[in-house]
Amino acid sequence: MTAAPEQVDRSTDVVDVAREQVLERGVGLTEAQVLEVLELPDDRISDLLALAHDVRMRWCGPEVEVEGIVSLKTGGCPEDCHFCSQSGQFPSPVRSAWLDIPGLVKAARQTADTGATEFCIVAAVRGPDKRLLSQVRDGIKAIRDDGNDIQIACSLGMLTQEQVDELVAMGVHRYNHNLETARSHFPNVVTTHSWEERWDTLRMIRDAGMEVCCGGIIGMGETLAQRAEFAVQLASLEPDEVPLNFLIPNPGTPYENYPVVEGADALRAVAAFRLALPRTILRFAGGRELTFGDLGAKQGMLGGINAIIVGNYLTNLGRPAVQDLEMLDELSMPIKALSQTL
Repeated sequence: MTAAPEQVDRSTDVVDVAREQVLERGVGLTEAQVLEVLELPDDRISDLLALAHDVRMRWCGPEVEVEGIVSLKTGGCPEDCHFCSQSGQFPSPVRSAWLDIPGLVKAARQTADTGATEFCIVAAVRGPDKRLLSQVRDGIKAIRDDGNDIQIACSLGMLTQEQVDELVAMGVHRYNHNLETARSHFPNVVTTHSWEERWDTLRMIRDAGMEVCCGGIIGMGETLAQRAEFAVQLASLEPDEVPLNFLIPNPGTPYENYPVVEGADALRAVAAFRLALPRTILRFAGGRELTFGDLGAKQGMLGGINAIIVGNYLTNLGRPAVQDLEMLDELSMPIKALSQTL
């Protein structure tokens, strides 16, 4: 005799709970609820992604924010972030290098030409010294003198209050500083500084009126419970943007032999983070090409993502920007216009 199919208890099913809690009321999932989402079987992924897309459309709208990034200082970082090929503590092939001001202006112009509204200046440092801040200041002035009004963000490591104030005076409207992973897992990923030090920088950024960009990397040996922990820790920060990266096992790093995150797990993570952060810009960032491929990228864009980095990443190649722009056009997703208030 054939057993009857197992019935899902819709009164407690997390997807139905999220439909009422997140979609209808805009209240993000709790840590326990996020974990339930991450543990859903593969045959529920389509329903989950559809709900996450509905949440994104209701609370964020149809527009997609497009961003380009460039490294002002590459390599030679003194920190030991185990995922990063720019750490000077690991035998990775990346070596220290600086980008000159004309190169920065060219990169900003090329980024604007793709239709991107955001240009992020990144440096591989623990925190900026006077030389680096001076180069950032000169670079921003040169970009503006070039007639480029693209919004400028920075990612320069941990900051002091004085440095935060300097960046505000330069016109930097958004600052990226990733928490990277759950607080409980962070000591397994970085030992040269603490999760709390990163949090302090983010608090100063928020208090200074800059937008906060803070995300992390999926696939660094964390448990599903720690992924859920991370999602709600980000939600408590109330960031304006969360870049969602997927581990690229870079040669020479302690994580070079870690497996690539499987597509189904990555899609569950995308949806779970959207349901934990219904009003936040959720950006596809590093590792999506390796983890998803073309089909999976479209599924992610229809599963809660509403921002994307185009072109190359800091030390890893991305897809040509035109391919991502064609994908957005195919999905009928309009690119967000430059904000007139910043």
